[in-house]
Amino acid sequence: MNGDRHDDDLFGEEEWGDEEFDAGMLEEELRQAAAVLDPVPAELQQLAVDAYALHDLDARVAELTFDSLVDALPVRGATDVPRMLTFRAGEVTVDVEVSAHGLMGQVLPPQPARIEVLGGPRPGSPLTADALGRFTGDVPLSGPFALRLRTGGDVVVTEWLRA
Repeated sequence: MNGDRHDDDLFGEEEWGDEEFDAGMLEEELRQAAAVLDPVPAELQQLAVDAYALHDLDARVAELTFDSLVDALPVRGATDVPRMLTFRAGEVTVDVEVSAHGLMGQVLPPQPARIEVLGGPRPGSPLTADALGRFTGDVPLSGPFALRLRTGGDVVVTEWLRA
């Protein structure tokens, strides 16, 4: 063959001179080159793992019902104002205040809970809500995040937000 294209070669392997063109091999070589020249950042890979970990079939999704960035009136002259968030899943409400110093919040009705902060470049240590449902975390949030709460036998996961 002299490099001319034939209609029967449009969807399969083409011949180029004496060698056959293998699309699968080319794809694999391009994947390997991309992995070396433009690797997936570790933070993005961790976010993907965390997002997949949210695939708890028994988890209830807590919807965002209040976000001070959207729902509150700005105060003139106020700087570094904490962001207030409220999530609701059935009877469970989670109020969270996010600031440059970390987060604090409360689970309502008041109850003990184990809280995991998902997202960020490094996983945070689990937080524990006391008998009044209060919890705090001193690691500032950056990038997309969500909260996973384990209260008794229930698992509640908040929507993902950007800090």
